[in-house]
Amino acid sequence: MVFTSRAGGVSHSPYDSFNLGTHVGDDATDVAANRERLAGILGLPPERFVWMEQLHTNTVTVVDGPAEGPIEATDAIVTREKDLALCVLVADCTPVLLSDHTAGVIAAAHAGRMGARNGIVRRTVEQMVALGAAPERIQVLLGPAAAGESYEVPEAMAGDVDKHLPGSRTKTAKGTPGLDIRAGLVRQLMSLGVTHIDADPRDTITDHDFFSHRRDGVTGRQAGVIWMPHA
Repeated sequence: MVFTSRAGGVSHSPYDSFNLGTHVGDDATDVAANRERLAGILGLPPERFVWMEQLHTNTVTVVDGPAEGPIEATDAIVTREKDLALCVLVADCTPVLLSDHTAGVIAAAHAGRMGARNGIVRRTVEQMVALGAAPERIQVLLGPAAAGESYEVPEAMAGDVDKHLPGSRTKTAKGTPGLDIRAGLVRQLMSLGVTHIDADPRDTITDHDFFSHRRDGVTGRQAGVIWMPHA
């Protein structure tokens, strides 16, 4: 499991420098170079990386090999294939990486506010279980994302999300209504019997080592990547 930051790439401002998103207006050649660099660091061919057309849905797709382009209209991908890198792109949303090494099932999910509210992570766990995973064996890593201290939303929105994702409602550092999506996801995962959970506490909104759409508007995307190497 790997989470990238914005450092170490070739993209220019406002995508500087390790932007991995092809859909944000960055030069395609620079993004391709960054993705090649990522592949080299991880020791996998670029064609073994699977990306998603993320639309804030709760759609989960099982993949069994490389794809020509991004998997259409999905926000989570699951596989049993070895040496296939599942990638999730974010710039404030929560990247969620999941694995049951005993069953040989892994997943990557894009848990933004709407996707998390509508059950993308729960549905990902259910799909992993359908492929042989067991909740008590699943290990989860939640990556850098917008933190509750910074993620200010209208009162009604905080209440709506918390109704569907209990534990996500919070107050920001300013005392205004906020959302802590990672906290809600931890609670949801535990309710599903998934207890091996680690969460990176870093806040993409305030930490300039990361891209943040909420902070900067036009910006790049970092990635969470998970793969199962051959033994």
